[in-house]
Amino acid sequence: MKSVKIVATIGPASKDLETIQKMAQNNLGVVRLNFSWGTYAEHAGYIATVRQVANEMNISIPIVQDLSGPRVQAADGHEFKHSSTDVLTEKDLRDLHFGQEQKVDYVAMSYVGSASDVQILRNLMQQNGYVVPIIAKIERAVAIEKIDEIIESADAIMVARGDMGNEVPLEQIPFIEKEIIAKCKTAGKPVIVATQMMLSMTEHPTPTRAEVTDVEYAVTIGADAVMLSEETAQGKYPVESVAMMNRIIIEAEKHPKLFDGVNGF
Repeated sequence: MKSVKIVATIGPASKDLETIQKMAQNNLGVVRLNFSWGTYAEHAGYIATVRQVANEMNISIPIVQDLSGPRVQAADGHEFKHSSTDVLTEKDLRDLHFGQEQKVDYVAMSYVGSASDVQILRNLMQQNGYVVPIIAKIERAVAIEKIDEIIESADAIMVARGDMGNEVPLEQIPFIEKEIIAKCKTAGKPVIVATQMMLSMTEHPTPTRAEVTDVEYAVTIGADAVMLSEETAQGKYPVESVAMMNRIIIEAEKHPKLFDGVNGF
């Protein structure tokens, strides 16, 4: 049985060789690069270091390029720019070209609203001569409404709960998460659960009990991957965050009556 993957965002807190090695030793499965932040030189450095670790350890660590999409700053971070008519911005197009030069393994598309958004990105890849699987990030109310067509069009799905919380009542998110995972499993498409999974570990060496429950819930209802963002990109405890998430996954997978298995990346 394939294990649930850990996706870790690489940033200033986790960019050095030793940190990435230690995360990989704790079953880091996939690396995410958040193109809302950082320079091309920085991202190229992250990519080179991850590939060096993967080569030295003789393992596969796929790299996800997460495009920014049309976003604006908000009081507690950022949110979708509702006045935008296109999901892909000029910055995204430049970033996509860079990612293709670097031969990233996946591209995550922010603020997907329909299957046609995914197809536009795929067409651009084809025109540029480098096509990789597309992860559609479900963050908008319209994406939830059109989830069936988006799952069919995309290669994988990310339940991006942060921006989703700006568009739907917070108390609905666990049920939306569960429904999307169930639909992805039926369709045979991998699904990632993301945002604030172990956010307290940005500042503390151990998570809250609620965070442990959150990660375990995602695993037991069928997520193929669970993701760390600030925890590993900017936090004080990137290695400990991956190690703890790995412990939670191992425990969850001991309960086969609950754990449904994964589609895999």
